[in-house]
Amino acid sequence: MKIAISGKGGVGKTTIMALLAHHLKKTFKEVLVIDADPSPHMAQTLGIEDPEKVTAIADMKEMLRERSGYTDGSPFYNINPAIDDLPGRFMLEKDGIKLMVLGAIQTGNKGCACAENTVLKRLLTKLLLKADQAVLLDMEAGVEHLGRGTIAGVDHLLVVVIPSKSSARTALKIQKLAQDVSIPKISFVGNSISSPDDVSFLESMLNATLLTTFPDAQEIRLAERRGTAITTLASTFAEALQKITDAVGQ
Repeated sequence: MKIAISGKGGVGKTTIMALLAHHLKKTFKEVLVIDADPSPHMAQTLGIEDPEKVTAIADMKEMLRERSGYTDGSPFYNINPAIDDLPGRFMLEKDGIKLMVLGAIQTGNKGCACAENTVLKRLLTKLLLKADQAVLLDMEAGVEHLGRGTIAGVDHLLVVVIPSKSSARTALKIQKLAQDVSIPKISFVGNSISSPDDVSFLESMLNATLLTTFPDAQEIRLAERRGTAITTLASTFAEALQKITDAVGQ
């Protein structure tokens, strides 16, 4: 099973994915989380010690260039780079959940980082194709990743949305682009829900029924401030997490 999660920045997608990863340990022998956000925070959310010391693979520019065979001034690089050893070298583990912090190349005005991105995309594809495990992909905020097609190979996309017009509009753009790249299943998940009116507002904006909802939870904010693992709160949201598990397993 390969699940991706996306949404407008700040809607809580990383938190929900961490909770879901913990919940899926009951069903799957191996749970792998791939943090492909340009500003990765999953290590902290899972409670990995010294998360600030974790370096995203995307930031290892010299290693990526070496794997791609790229040299300065040359227009050529290897489009089929060797990556088989990378998962074993850079995989972290916490409480039975495996984590790979992939990150994403951010070039600013420095031009295309095609060679480096080739290594990352090949690595991501390898991880998504591995069988007999639950793979959860935490994507960057917004819709850019879908426009690049880097999410191909995912079985189910969860789009997290909070009760705001801007969040709902971004969710609809994500849905459209996900359909364009033929993701088989797309579901909306409501977060920071305070009342039935919030649900009605979102379902009206999205013209769809929410798969499930998560409340506006003070305990999650406190856990984040204290630097404790969000996964310790998974049992509090077991009903919502089980609804996602049932839906993605169909």
